[in-house]
Amino acid sequence: MPISYLRALADRERSDRSNRHLAGFLAFIAGAVNAGGFLAVRQYTSHMSGIVSSMADNAALGDFKLILEGAGALLSFLLGAACSAMLINWARRQQLRSEYAFPLLLEALLLVCFGLLGQHLGQHEWLFVPLTVSLLCFMMGLQNAMITKLSRAEIRTTHLTGMVTDIGIELGKLFYWNASRHDATPPVLANRPKLRILSLLVTLFFTGGVVGALGFKHIGFISALPLAALLALLATVPVADDIRHRVRRSAH
Repeated sequence: MPISYLRALADRERSDRSNRHLAGFLAFIAGAVNAGGFLAVRQYTSHMSGIVSSMADNAALGDFKLILEGAGALLSFLLGAACSAMLINWARRQQLRSEYAFPLLLEALLLVCFGLLGQHLGQHEWLFVPLTVSLLCFMMGLQNAMITKLSRAEIRTTHLTGMVTDIGIELGKLFYWNASRHDATPPVLANRPKLRILSLLVTLFFTGGVVGALGFKHIGFISALPLAALLALLATVPVADDIRHRVRRSAH
């Protein structure tokens, strides 16, 4: 990828194009992590509605152990989102170009830990399952908060409910029959660019899920390392720019 393109993806200065492209990469990664994580621990970790619903079910059934596990997953997602906001706001106060790159680098580091340690921890299920669920939920909260702040809450990448709902709304507008051209009220028109980007994100999430599931099935935890490398690549250029700027300023 060209340096200028990588710089635009995670740089402080944003454009609609860079937001869309970064969201596409992150949707693919979220789908892969979610599917691979399910094969590892039999639980999806990217959306909290299912986890909260399972907590309610287990509360009704009196299974307090599973309630605590769900609460741990929910708390991990919450802490990931809070950590992302702290990293971004700290970098913003320091006037760094890499304010959105830090959550990506942290997510890449956590994916490396998952890829390298998962095989060994898998022998100790009592520790491996809750630790893995917490780790993956933390990563998803980290990523979702970053793209939410970056896009001013217009884009999400770790779960599809809102995106599919918006696709349905735009399709309803697209197929609406504006019977009268002389009506005083404005016609109902679909936001076609929004429909295209949302459909693309859902497709990339699905594609990432297929790739993640196949990777985990055939090569195991090590399949997380290419995803970590991609995240690091997306974040590297703005971080390098900040380091070069600091070195030059120190030299003067």
